[in-house]
Amino acid sequence: MTPVTVETAEPDDAAGCAAIVNDWIDRTDWMPRIHTRAAVVDYYRRHVLPKRLAKVARRGTFGTVSGFLALEEEAGLITDLYCAQPGRGIGRRLLEAARTQADALRLWTFVANEGARRFYAREGFKEVRRTDGDNDERLPDVLLTWERAA
Repeated sequence: MTPVTVETAEPDDAAGCAAIVNDWIDRTDWMPRIHTRAAVVDYYRRHVLPKRLAKVARRGTFGTVSGFLALEEEAGLITDLYCAQPGRGIGRRLLEAARTQADALRLWTFVANEGARRFYAREGFKEVRRTDGDNDERLPDVLLTWERAA
């Protein structure tokens, strides 16, 4: 198996990160597409990668992006954690990278995203709040938090 490396995202990684998000939207029946594929690429290029601590996972030395995480460092807010092929340990590796940056983390995920909710529960995140869909997608979501053990 080709080793996975986690490194700081570069501006050129925006298209690869956006492709993972776009593919996830397309294969997730409950997730509405509210932005075009091109708008998602533009968003990651102009707003996510330059303004947040972003990490990418790659298979091989110069491999394509197989997962990524974006973190608003001061807030300890994970805004994005996506993997091209969930269930292969890449999300865990990216989460470990975020944990080196903060003693506490928080994130929002959709209630319907049961796989993500199970993953975060296994990783020690606790549910602290739910909404009825106060987001762009108008889908119920849940706030999860993690704190480093004392």
